Amino acid sequence: MTDPNTETPCRLYLITPPRFEPRAFADTLKAALDAGDVASLQLRLKDENEAPPADDDIRRATEALMPLAHARDVAFVVNDRSDLAMELGADGVHVGQNDMSYAEARKIVGVDRIVGVTCHASRHLAMEAGEAGADYVAFGAFYETDTKTPISRAEPEILTWWSETFVVPCVAIGGITVQNAAVLVRAGADFLAVSSGVWAHAEGPAAAVRAFDRIMAEESKSR
Repeated sequence: MTDPNTETPCRLYLITPPRFEPRAFADTLKAALDAGDVASLQLRLKDENEAPPADDDIRRATEALMPLAHARDVAFVVNDRSDLAMELGADGVHVGQNDMSYAEARKIVGVDRIVGVTCHASRHLAMEAGEAGADYVAFGAFYETDTKTPISRAEPEILTWWSETFVVPCVAIGGITVQNAAVLVRAGADFLAVSSGVWAHAEGPAAAVRAFDRIMAEESKSR
């Protein structure tokens, strides 16, 4: 693999809880973002039973949280909704295989915004997305997760294969905590996408971010 002296360290890709009150959550988010290096924040709201949120709920959450992310040089990504990402001036959109296609999302948000694609545990889907121009591909779920029902289970080897073969960054997602993150960093993940592993951490979100930063900095040296 790449010489560890030139290896870019893995970074944290925060995902919001599925449900929260934006103004109240803002202080929690600030504490997390101020605790360490965070590359990006994805707004991923879901109503009960995985139902899509109302447009105005996405707007309110974005208005409350995006300025906090931008003030700390953290990219703000909206889940699923390319149209609202464009309307609200977000940095990009993340699309799943059951959402719109990468090509449709790119057409809506333009060439200057991020478009990331869920690829589950599929090498084929990842190669298609990478060749089409995706800014990153996301593999998972690697572990059990309370955030959503996983469609697939991925193994760390897919991160190694991808990172040794392609230049498009890869994101590991699904049930990642400070207890199980190290193997994914060593395997080659460029980003760890974490939700409850930060927000539900026993010592609080800020402590979780600090712990993730230590793990990613240390384990990135050994790959």
